[in-house]
Amino acid sequence: MTATKLADLQAEGQKHIADAKAIAKKHDEKQGASEWPAEDVTSYNEAMAKATEVLERIKVAKADLQVINDAKSLAEQIGEPAVDDLDAQGRAPERKSIPSLGRMVTASDEFKSLMAPFTHNGQISIPKGTHISSAPIGIKSLITGASSTSGGAFVVTDRTDIVEMLGRKTLRLRDLVSVRRTGSDLVEFVRQTSHTNAAAEVPEATTAARPTAPGSAGALVNAAGGGYKPEGSWAFEIVQTAVKTIAEWVPITKRALSDVAQLEGLINDELERDLKDREETQMLVGNGSGENFTGILNTSGIQTQAWTTDLFTTTRKAVTKARYVGRVNPTAWVLNPADAEMVDLAKDQEGRYYYGGPQAIGQRTLWGYPIVEVEDQPEGRGLLGDFSKAVVWDREQATVTMSDSHEDFFTRNLVAVLGEERLAFGVTRPPAFVDVDLAA
Repeated sequence: MTATKLADLQAEGQKHIADAKAIAKKHDEKQGASEWPAEDVTSYNEAMAKATEVLERIKVAKADLQVINDAKSLAEQIGEPAVDDLDAQGRAPERKSIPSLGRMVTASDEFKSLMAPFTHNGQISIPKGTHISSAPIGIKSLITGASSTSGGAFVVTDRTDIVEMLGRKTLRLRDLVSVRRTGSDLVEFVRQTSHTNAAAEVPEATTAARPTAPGSAGALVNAAGGGYKPEGSWAFEIVQTAVKTIAEWVPITKRALSDVAQLEGLINDELERDLKDREETQMLVGNGSGENFTGILNTSGIQTQAWTTDLFTTTRKAVTKARYVGRVNPTAWVLNPADAEMVDLAKDQEGRYYYGGPQAIGQRTLWGYPIVEVEDQPEGRGLLGDFSKAVVWDREQATVTMSDSHEDFFTRNLVAVLGEERLAFGVTRPPAFVDVDLAA
């Protein structure tokens, strides 16, 4: 494509635009195109269509000229070969050149086959709206960002601020139990161990003389009619629970702390979560030995309910024990997620879900008491109770400290990040809890 041919196309396009303008000027500016005569509308549309077609050809011509001009400019910058490089006949030696990507595409057999149906007298003309597709075109010596020895050597890694940690279990037990503060290393509370209710109706005294007949207070009243009040019996014990320390530390380099801005915060958060994770385990299943808490399930005096008939019969009997033996109104069921699933999927004899199935919305309950899923609860066992009767005393809430004063950390530029908390735990009324066997 030469500059002359481009000028011819531009002149042709201007002619079509002038024809369209002339048709438009024939009509008053206030008259809409919908009111023009049909032949004028047709002529106007034809002129605009031809102008649009010429415009597309002009764009192609300009692109071709740009390629040619770029090649000329590059040749001028390279310059003529030096005299020393000429051969005996004064000609420049044949040089191997790397063709451009465009040249490699247009010179390929696949591209030529694609353009053959649209080539006439050396000119390529593709009708508007035509869909074309070629076979894959192989390209050699292509500079690509996929290779570190090619264009990829200039690609800089985009380091984001995303640090995706592993998933964690949901902690629920601390939200159920009572939480208090202590300033001591040993916590004491008084627990009632027995209660004899001897309350009875007492008649009016009929004599001031003190009877000498042996027997109970009731017998004295009956013998003498002296109006003696019956005596009840209560017994108590002092229970002590020691403050325990839950701790964990991790090593990290000073360089890592300096280079990754959010790393310190992540470590602090993760350490605290590890402590709370262990705390929940201890409150539920701690065995009481050494520095372990005595968890609810291992507390002497909690009630048990064996499997009876079916799931719902068994759990209903547990409710009765909590209310009439433990003398509490339960606050929740604590179930392992697998047992909570069993409750959700329970069906009647007609195959209908007891709890509404997947469409059910709202708090799940069992015999009117909320179900709380706790992963540390052993599978096949449910725990019903008034969880306010289990108390955690915070001595020192979770703290995180850093130091290089550990072994040879100072000389190795390492830092120990330590998380710890101090707390005590105890069950103030063991019969308020019922350990329920959920396995048939």
